[in-house]
Amino acid sequence: MEEKKCGKVWIAGAGPGDAGLLTVKTASLIKEADAVVYDALISAEILSLIPEKTEKINVGKRADHHLVPQKEINQILVNLAKEGKQVLRLKGGDPFVFGRGGEEAEFLVQEDIDFEIVPGITSSVAVPAYAGIPVTHRDYTSSFHVITGHARKGGESRIDYEALARLDATLVFLMGVTALPEICEKLRMAGMPDDTPAAVIQEGTLACQKKVVSDLQNLPGRVQEEKIQAPAVIVVGKVCALSESFSWAEQRPLGGRQILITRPRSQGQTFARTLRGLGAQVIEFPSIQVEPLQGKREKERILTALKEIRNRKTGTSWIVFTSAAGVRSFFNFLEEMNLDIRTLWGSRFAVIGSGTGRELGKRGIRPDLMPDVYEAGKLGEALAGQTKPGDLVTAFRAREASEELFPPVLKTGAECVDIPVYETGTGADDAWTEKIVAQFQEGKIDLVTFTSASTVRGFERTMQGKVDPGRIFALCIGRKTEEEAKRWGMHTAVAEEATVESMTEKILEIL
Repeated sequence: MEEKKCGKVWIAGAGPGDAGLLTVKTASLIKEADAVVYDALISAEILSLIPEKTEKINVGKRADHHLVPQKEINQILVNLAKEGKQVLRLKGGDPFVFGRGGEEAEFLVQEDIDFEIVPGITSSVAVPAYAGIPVTHRDYTSSFHVITGHARKGGESRIDYEALARLDATLVFLMGVTALPEICEKLRMAGMPDDTPAAVIQEGTLACQKKVVSDLQNLPGRVQEEKIQAPAVIVVGKVCALSESFSWAEQRPLGGRQILITRPRSQGQTFARTLRGLGAQVIEFPSIQVEPLQGKREKERILTALKEIRNRKTGTSWIVFTSAAGVRSFFNFLEEMNLDIRTLWGSRFAVIGSGTGRELGKRGIRPDLMPDVYEAGKLGEALAGQTKPGDLVTAFRAREASEELFPPVLKTGAECVDIPVYETGTGADDAWTEKIVAQFQEGKIDLVTFTSASTVRGFERTMQGKVDPGRIFALCIGRKTEEEAKRWGMHTAVAEEATVESMTEKILEIL
């Protein structure tokens, strides 16, 4: 029997949390890996980028909330690689800056496992930057030093405070918020002036980032007042005085806001990119998956409908699409069956809205009809104004679709045919539903976007009652979507038009 080829491990840094700070290589590995082994501090935004099919292993905690021991993490990496898998070990910040990446690399060497190290943006630089603090500045200091705030096993500190006090440099302490009073006191005892500027930044680079800027003497008291908790970065040095004037992250239109989008991943990436460009932190949490109908019976129905359109001798044939997914499924079917769209030439095309029209335009076809209001009922009314007895209206759309499309058309005497070309199923990944639930419970998600009634239903099925709908503010693409969200008890708002561009404008207005 042929021996199974051993896999490979990439030990990669995910940065401090903002998905925009992922390196190009790590972002690529997230999409390509067979398995991702990740820590508890990896942000929900970054976790949401991992494909549904990828094996996901959270080594940040177990059911009893204890960290998985490092030895066990090492063994998990080896076991996955020996199964022939491409393994991404995803760590916060940079894996070699207090990330224990060196210990994991040592074990992989011992086990003769092929590996690569992918550096990440370290929180020691990025977090102060998002708080408006440059770790070096020629007018203030020419060096910075990164120190772990963790004490040695047994409680004994290994920090030489007198040496640090003599440096006249920026000091960055990682993982030291619980030891903050001791750090500040010992730096002062070592000779650092009481009025030395100092800051603590909690959950830096994320939408919930919180900072306290004070001086060495008063910082512990201020941090206690503001209830700052881990994870947090401590910065000590003259550069901290620049924080207020250099503040930029909060100044962005959507800075400090976290938005969850439920659109299928194939359709939601442009929307997410737009919102991130405005400063929002975006969790991509697709609540539905679009699945083309592949059964023999369904294919025969589509082929019969195409034959009827092609052979129509009287009246006008209308081909109707009520979603971009319908357009894609229709043309993918033509390609799969080796059919030519030109055999349907003479047909007219109607779409529900501009997004669907753009998707059709990618195939070189401009829609002949699009309603002013992007709803199925309004599309039906628009078609009714164009149809007469003997016409054929064929809609290629979802299995479960709006019943408002055909009634106005049927009144004109036209023949209507409804052909399902895809269906929607629950799409959200269970691997981090718990993390999303915690984000809602902590009030860290400002708004959820829904682009169809099915995304609302899929979201509710995924959450399974774990989130109080009354705590959710839902921005809906249209009236029918809002009705579904209200039915579940959500607070709602509706975009002026049924487009993601209009949804973006509404988000800016609301937030």
